[in-house]
Amino acid sequence: MPVTSAGLIVHRRGADGREVLVAHMGGPFWARKEAGSWTFPKGELNPAEEEAADAARREFREELGLAPPAGPMVALPPITASRKVLRFFAVEADLDVTNPVFGEFEMEWPPRSGERRSFPEVDRVAWVPVAEARDLLAAGQRPALDALLHTLGEDG
Repeated sequence: MPVTSAGLIVHRRGADGREVLVAHMGGPFWARKEAGSWTFPKGELNPAEEEAADAARREFREELGLAPPAGPMVALPPITASRKVLRFFAVEADLDVTNPVFGEFEMEWPPRSGERRSFPEVDRVAWVPVAEARDLLAAGQRPALDALLHTLGEDG
């Protein structure tokens, strides 16, 4: 059975069109990368224990240390990427992200050193236009932008 992750795509109408909130993946592997190293706040869920929308809100809070935006959430069609099923929920909000408190994970670093270190799950967050997000996001999450625009009736 594939792993299922759930996340929020927070979006707003910016001066130059639709913007989405994206987060740069944390840890040493992603530290010097830009293109393909950003994500929507998301994480694994156990469908037997929680609903996908609840997991999306939980993961948003855990990764960014911010309350998930209130307001209607729209379920987007599931996406399959890298042996995972991604369940995204769109919510429109003009969220202030100036003071995030990023969640952390632990891993062996440097590799094969036996030493464990903590790293932030994400190390920065930004509002970006959809066209820019397409280049920044991990490839498997890019179809979520198309689903968002289609749902909003902004896909041309």
